[in-house]
Amino acid sequence: MRKLPAFISIATVAVLALTGCSTSPSDETGAAGISCVDSGKASEALKVSGKVDAEPTVTFTSPLKAKATEVSVVTEGKGDTVATDDIVELGFSVYNATTGEKMNAGGFGDDLGAPITMGEESTVFPALMKGVACATYGSRVAVVSPPADAFGDAGNEELKVAADDNIVFVIDVKSKIPAQSNGDDQKPEDGFPTVKLAEDGAPTVAIPAAEAPTELKTSVLKKGDGATVSEGDTVVMHYSGVVWSTGVVFDQTWGKSGPTAISLASVVPGFSQGLVGQTVGSQVMIVIPPELGYGAEGQPAAGIEGTDTIVFVVDVLAAG
Repeated sequence: MRKLPAFISIATVAVLALTGCSTSPSDETGAAGISCVDSGKASEALKVSGKVDAEPTVTFTSPLKAKATEVSVVTEGKGDTVATDDIVELGFSVYNATTGEKMNAGGFGDDLGAPITMGEESTVFPALMKGVACATYGSRVAVVSPPADAFGDAGNEELKVAADDNIVFVIDVKSKIPAQSNGDDQKPEDGFPTVKLAEDGAPTVAIPAAEAPTELKTSVLKKGDGATVSEGDTVVMHYSGVVWSTGVVFDQTWGKSGPTAISLASVVPGFSQGLVGQTVGSQVMIVIPPELGYGAEGQPAAGIEGTDTIVFVVDVLAAG
């Protein structure tokens, strides 16, 4: 597994109660126009130990409740302050504050963290946005959230979250992920579609007046110098998918809430084969014949027939 380069050094954190580690006053505004959130009795009751970028030990007396989301800074990082539209890589531990049970944890050490986009239309939990909005890169923050900023009044039966359960998040603000490929431009290859990029990096793909290739083909449009993508990795990416026969875009991340993280174990074979061996920071075109794409059944709802070759332009932003 590989990780993104950290923006700041890892700090050691002793076991501590979080009293006195409040965030900036709530009349200040952070990324995405979110007001900075103060600490409170609930977040200060958490005890957290361990190094930033390693899974923490978190203890508290349950049940733990907060009337509004509370944020305490466990360790203040030395990096830049998170800004609007930043794509932030997070390590996270999540606990049910009512039962004290750990629900999930990930993104620490060499594991790729969860990417969230600090935009006004973000679809992640408001509690996570509030926890990160006023933080600096390299920080660890502890958040106690009422239902309204987490799973809502419905809770989550599968995760055993009741309607009135508060949630504890311990978040490591690991690094800023680039918003688009930052690799060096490469000479276009003959026989491939051409690509024009908008200012934000969104590609427009023009299909040539030629028969579609009958085998998998890849072309590196920009060459990055980051880690090499391995089989089974999760990749943070922007992508646009086009049907060769029609030139129509059938799916893309551009214009939505931001890049997405996708496991190469869960995609069509040609997509995975086209990305394995590429480097982070690259932009890659992958031309996928039907047998390595959606097969004889195609994806009619997306306008893809069983005989269609598909084309992806992928910005490889992080992998691990």
